[in-house]
Amino acid sequence: MGDIEFGIDTFGDLPRNDRGEVVSYGEAIRRTVDEAVLADDTGVDVIAVGEHHRPEFAISTPETVLAGIATKTSSIRLASGVTVLSSDDPVRVFQRFATVDALSNGRAEVILGRGSFTESFPLFGYDLRDYDQLFEEKIDLFVKLLDEKPVTWEGTLRPSLEEADVFPKTESGRLTTWVGVGGSPQSVIRTASYGLRLMLAIIGGAPERFAPYVDLYRRAASELGTTAYPVGMHSPGFIADTDEEAMELFYPGYKVIRDRIGALRGWPPLRREEFEADVAQGSLYIGSPETVARKMAKAIRALDVGRFDLIYSAGGALRASDRLRAVELYGTRVIPMVRELLAEQPAKLAVSR
Repeated sequence: MGDIEFGIDTFGDLPRNDRGEVVSYGEAIRRTVDEAVLADDTGVDVIAVGEHHRPEFAISTPETVLAGIATKTSSIRLASGVTVLSSDDPVRVFQRFATVDALSNGRAEVILGRGSFTESFPLFGYDLRDYDQLFEEKIDLFVKLLDEKPVTWEGTLRPSLEEADVFPKTESGRLTTWVGVGGSPQSVIRTASYGLRLMLAIIGGAPERFAPYVDLYRRAASELGTTAYPVGMHSPGFIADTDEEAMELFYPGYKVIRDRIGALRGWPPLRREEFEADVAQGSLYIGSPETVARKMAKAIRALDVGRFDLIYSAGGALRASDRLRAVELYGTRVIPMVRELLAEQPAKLAVSR
């Protein structure tokens, strides 16, 4: 396999301090910056921060947080995870990320998506009945903006543009752009048709079931004459010094947020047995550095992806100090171990925890 990149993802979940108190939104954002600085220091390739408009999360404007991180780091790349393009304006999204790119000396990336929640639509005056059309029109415009030339464009849900030039320009001439996809074949094909990078959101079940989407992306790019970039995947997880500690620290907050989301989507409450099964066989990467590294290596090889991002901060029961420790272990121990495992024979990756 070629060189694999490793990232961390966060939605700015509100952590607890060492007294067990949930911190303020401002403190949560500052803690996210601290985690990014530590990730940069320990060799993590990317940090992605998500956009949400819910009480559990502090980050609603990823590029603002990324701009703060840019001024305190030197190497780590800075991505959204995701930017909800449907309820934003493509011109402003491009301008904001081009600005982060300038502040970071070319380290900005944008991951575009529909968003897994819908709060942003009424918040910014969009009709959910236009959900699909909003994304289709806006990604079409955004791709034209990536050429960094005057744009002429016409749609139905946003004012048209006539030879509109957009600033600032990036120094490289093109902003690195991904599309976050949760499992829709149509979304995979559209990503390939635009020649954009594909990031698979794998948050439950066996990761191997996403292998057909990786193949579809490559076949579509080949048939359409676009570039098939290395595919990325992101999944939730958490690292502590032992498997038992990681499970006990992560489960309470994960259950709260999983049940809250499940109530909106008709899912039954999460059972501990279900959680443990997903840790053992599914898409939760939780445990000691050795356990997480072995499971990550197995998934990377099974899907043949070029990037793995770990969503490390899920749930509000984690202490900020535990999150920092997880980032440290990921950078200093998990990533080197995964690289070593991927260099070994495939059979050795099949050993279970």
